[in-house]
Amino acid sequence: MQIAYRSLRKLPLPSGWTVTGAVMTLILLVPIGAICIYLFAPSENWSHLVDTVLLEYVVNSLWLMLGVTLGAGGIGVTTAWLTSMCRFPGRDLLSWLLLLPLAMPAYIIAYTYTGMLDVSGPLQGWIREAFGLSYGQYWFPEVRSIGGAIIMFSLVLYPYVYMLARAAFIGQSICVLEVSRTLGCNRWVSFSKVAVPLARPAIVAGLSLALMETLADFGTVQYFGVSTFTTGIYRTWFGMFDAVAATQLSAILLFFVFGLIMLERWSRRRAHFHHTTNRYQRLPDIPLTRGAAAVALIACVFPLLFGFIVPTVQLIIWALQTWNVMLDHRFFDLVWHSFTLAAGAAVVALIPALVLAYGNRINPSRAMRFFSRLSSMGYAIPGTVIAVGVLIPFGALDNMINDFSKIHYDMTVGLFFSGTVFILLFAYTVRFLSVSLQSVEAGLDKVRPSMDDAARSMGSNRTTVLRHVHLPIIKGSLLTAIVIVFVDVMKELPATLILRPFDFNTLAVRAYELASDERLADSSTAALAIVAIGIIPVILLSRAISRSRAGAR
Repeated sequence: MQIAYRSLRKLPLPSGWTVTGAVMTLILLVPIGAICIYLFAPSENWSHLVDTVLLEYVVNSLWLMLGVTLGAGGIGVTTAWLTSMCRFPGRDLLSWLLLLPLAMPAYIIAYTYTGMLDVSGPLQGWIREAFGLSYGQYWFPEVRSIGGAIIMFSLVLYPYVYMLARAAFIGQSICVLEVSRTLGCNRWVSFSKVAVPLARPAIVAGLSLALMETLADFGTVQYFGVSTFTTGIYRTWFGMFDAVAATQLSAILLFFVFGLIMLERWSRRRAHFHHTTNRYQRLPDIPLTRGAAAVALIACVFPLLFGFIVPTVQLIIWALQTWNVMLDHRFFDLVWHSFTLAAGAAVVALIPALVLAYGNRINPSRAMRFFSRLSSMGYAIPGTVIAVGVLIPFGALDNMINDFSKIHYDMTVGLFFSGTVFILLFAYTVRFLSVSLQSVEAGLDKVRPSMDDAARSMGSNRTTVLRHVHLPIIKGSLLTAIVIVFVDVMKELPATLILRPFDFNTLAVRAYELASDERLADSSTAALAIVAIGIIPVILLSRAISRSRAGAR
């Protein structure tokens, strides 16, 4: 016994930062745990869902993933290579303009193109008037379809692939490409056989982000009438009032997401791509002929034009037509609700991110890395799933509080957590902690460990070092984390739609409600405000990519 006791005393005890990080991680994993617990619970409607709609949810989700892979992947890789390596008019300007569609939420671009291309829209109206036709006498592609949803997703999600692929192309050693040229490879072969394989991890990571956003979307697929897991979860919860069946659908969607993550890791299990030289030169300006330059310009302008410029112009036209009706005190209430929610969520998400990142710095153990990875899972989980996972435990906690209050004080306190701003902030923290954590970790990585040692040698404890040394140095990274989470919360729809307090709307929810009522022009002011705010992180991302390599533009 004494030997065992002495051995235990020699084991390193976890630091306070490790314990705090572990506790925070466990709290943030409560929604996922709730879904797992309900996975095998009996449900009256589950067999009905399996027999009628489950296969449709699976097939539609697979079609969306395949289409977005081809669309967003093709656009992102092509434009990234052209703007990184080729010389054509407008290249420098387009290199950051191509990120602008990232500011356009998929559900907003879906509303906009429906208003322009639907039967009652201006384009089909012009066709009928110009050619003397009536509806049914001509063919026109149906925008509200799974094909239309794929196009919408591809136009606004390709920047994920573009920015990571471009960063990878910029970071490649030009010497490797020059060696391939000396071996007889033309530029196309060098691109396909050397540059793309070297950038493959970044491209796959960008595609994974785009596909996760596709699976997480609610507004676009609901408005287009495409049945997916997110729409099914919403209908089951609010239509059938069956929390168990909604949770089981959420669990299947989680398997889709985790399967996507595992597939991405499996695809790289045997392939390792390394740069074999540390020599870096200024990136080449591959000269293009006049015809090739025109093709390159069109290839880069096309996604920017249809993914941002056209829908933004249409939103501005609608806003000018309806601003005198829509810009009233209710609209400014929406702005205030959205701003306070987003600001609160950004600050709240920063706290656990700072604890986990700093704990991993001062105690880089397997435990801290494990907690960091677990806490980052929320970004891969759709907002609908997180909303269901949050409602279940907090609803049960509300019932316990009411039962206790009724037994001991003969009164009920109502919904103490559910239907409050608190539960919204908790869901946002679970969903967007990964974004904040990555920004904080990137900032801390730039602080030399010798600065910690110097401060510790002067008698400062870990908390003092963080407050007086690290925070002033990484304030730029902290601000970046706050801004990106702020904008993500402004755009977030499904979790807000499910968890918001009664009679508490945001810009995203209001735009969704008006568009669902076919009041597309009226929804433009709220949609335009979201897009305008979304441009902020796009500028930050563009600057970060441009500074990521010496000699880059």
